[in-house]
Amino acid sequence: MKICWLSSRKLVFCAIFSAVLLFRGPAAHAQGQDRAPEYFQADIQYGAQIFATQCTACHGTSGDQIPGVNFRAGQFKRVVTDNDLRATIMNGVPGTAMQPFAFGAGELTGIVSYLRNMSSFDGKGFMVGNAAHGRELFAGAGNCASCHAVNGKGPRVAPDLGDIGTLRTADLLHKTLLDPGATMLPANRPVHAVTKDGKVINGRRLNEDTYTVQLIDEQEHLVSLTKADLREFAVLKNTPMPSYKDKFSAQDLADLEAYLLSLKGVK
Repeated sequence: MKICWLSSRKLVFCAIFSAVLLFRGPAAHAQGQDRAPEYFQADIQYGAQIFATQCTACHGTSGDQIPGVNFRAGQFKRVVTDNDLRATIMNGVPGTAMQPFAFGAGELTGIVSYLRNMSSFDGKGFMVGNAAHGRELFAGAGNCASCHAVNGKGPRVAPDLGDIGTLRTADLLHKTLLDPGATMLPANRPVHAVTKDGKVINGRRLNEDTYTVQLIDEQEHLVSLTKADLREFAVLKNTPMPSYKDKFSAQDLADLEAYLLSLKGVK
């Protein structure tokens, strides 16, 4: 705090003013961070696909067909921050041809990532995923359907993936397929319990409080356990989901990711 050789009343004012400046400093700095600290390749590629199908009719492939707007050059009319971009996409621009888009969070992340990197994205090594083939892999070679349901259809031992395309970004889905343990959400971690009489119960945790835990076991039975009745209880950090890093080709991975990104819930 700055010391001011003034009257007592002015000294108090000076102290408060200095404190306000100190308090505002970090906030002002945060407001200046108008871009994401990092944009991921998978999100940029996903955004490129969305742009090609949803935006080029008005903006052109280079994003420069609207007067005063040139995405590749980073020129926008009403946009400064990434949040500005999201708001414009979601709300549209009244009085113009720009209509609102009902994109999910993953799609928004993709399109914003692409628009921010349009000048440097050359498409080299860019694989367009085939969602139809990805669906076949999900049910067949990937063996995903043996654990995951889609919109309530299928087993329940793992989370339902019916709306995974709105919940996770392209980058996070890509990383999950390569290293599922590293991206597993705490809420999805499996549990291991042993009752006092020696019964072993493994399953997926659905809910937990101080005294009880509810889970769905490996036979898809709903089980409620009282912790005081357990000899052992642990939330595991490993996952039964396999890595597809060495199992699938790059194209197969792109196809499976395309299918997962297409899952946006029942409409």
